Amino acid sequence: AVVSTQSTGEMCVGLDKGHKVTKLPKRVKPSQRKGAKSKRVKIIREVIREVAGFSPYERRVMELLKVNKDKRALKFCKKRLGTHRRAKRKREEMQIALQMMRKAKAAGN
Repeated sequence: AVVSTQSTGEMCVGLDKGHKVTKLPKRVKPSQRKGAKSKRVKIIREVIREVAGFSPYERRVMELLKVNKDKRALKFCKKRLGTHRRAKRKREEMQIALQMMRKAKAAGN
C-alpha cells in the first residue's frame, strides 16, 4: 500500500524516493593535502638547488636537451629514475632550468 506523503514532499517510488535530508559539507581530510608542497619546503629546496647545483645525471640530461635530443633525454631519465612518469617530470624540470639559465644569461648581457 502506497502511503501518500504529499505534505512533506517525500516520494515512495522513483528516482527521488526516500526521506529528504540536507547534506552536510564535506570535511577536508589531511590525506587530501598529501604531497602538496608548502611555501617553506619550496624555499628550502630552492636554496639547496642554488648551493649544491645539479647532479651529474641531471647535467647530462641538460646537455641532451641542448642538442634537441628530447627522446634520448627521456629514455636516460627513465633508466635513472625507474618510471616513465618520474622521467617526464624530471625532463620537464630540466627544460625549465635551461630556460631560466638562458633568461639569466640574456639579462646579464
